[in-house]
Amino acid sequence: MKPTATAPSQERMYDVILAPIITEKSTRISDHNQVVFRVALDATKPEIKAAVEKLFEVKVTAVNTIRVKGKTKRFRGIMGRRSDTKKAIVTLAEGSRIDIASGI
Repeated sequence: MKPTATAPSQERMYDVILAPIITEKSTRISDHNQVVFRVALDATKPEIKAAVEKLFEVKVTAVNTIRVKGKTKRFRGIMGRRSDTKKAIVTLAEGSRIDIASGI
């Protein structure tokens, strides 16, 4: 039996979901009732699911996460490194929709 997760606080929900990712690929998967968000590195799948359901008032069926390592880049001969990020691909239930352009 799985332990039940407690719902995150309102502040934590806004800390978990950082921004929507709007790219060609994320626009293409929106046809399959999926939305892509940039999330906090320490966010868990149950936290992401609870935050999306509460903030956007939709039903979430699945959450897939991807941890993207930051690239090493050079700027004027000085080596630097981009920050690591985490993406969440959220699958919505039939009939549920999130309009990213309108905001929260």
